[in-house]
Amino acid sequence: MGKGKKQYAVIGMGRFGSSVAKTLSEMGFDVLAIDASEERTQEISNLVTHAVSADSTDEEALKALGIRNFDVVVVAIGQDIQASILTTLILKEMNLPLIIAKAQNALHGKVLSKIGADKVIFPERDMGTRVAHNLTSPNILDYIELSGDYSIFEMLVPAKMVGRNLIELNLRQKYACNVIAVRRGSKMNISPDPHGRLWEGDVLVIVGERDDLVRLEIAFERHG
Repeated sequence: MGKGKKQYAVIGMGRFGSSVAKTLSEMGFDVLAIDASEERTQEISNLVTHAVSADSTDEEALKALGIRNFDVVVVAIGQDIQASILTTLILKEMNLPLIIAKAQNALHGKVLSKIGADKVIFPERDMGTRVAHNLTSPNILDYIELSGDYSIFEMLVPAKMVGRNLIELNLRQKYACNVIAVRRGSKMNISPDPHGRLWEGDVLVIVGERDDLVRLEIAFERHG
């Protein structure tokens, strides 16, 4: 796996875990997907950097995968609460920089927090794609998946956009994304002036297809 950019490991390739892994991969990050099931590992293998079938409750197996070299590990194990807790505990003992763990319920979440998960996620409230965006993009304030491929996200105006207006940016033409509102402080403007200059601290509310939003995000954030 290439050095220089953040590396993510996602353990558990259920609906939530595979959603996080795929979104991170689409955004151009190195992703290691891990699942106890060979079948699930196969399904995700062509969508991520590397996919491995392994028992995440086996400390030696995790060490062999070089898990300690990862910047962020997401424990997205499905129904097996015991495996989720054990895995989180092992990762914590390895002193990983950031451990994100998925909880089934409030009690499970409390246990995960107590044993050292840095952030606990409840998938019914935090969709996998939304989590991936929040993990990688300090400018992405919120991410809401609509029906099908369409999503809405709130983006803090990157440095590259400050002082420019919506006509100059031409996001609809270049990225097939529409700015539906601009928030400035506590005021939300739902019919923004296309000639008005954007200020530092402004928040754009953008709607578009997920792939187009990812392209827009990469263009203005990572290279801005």
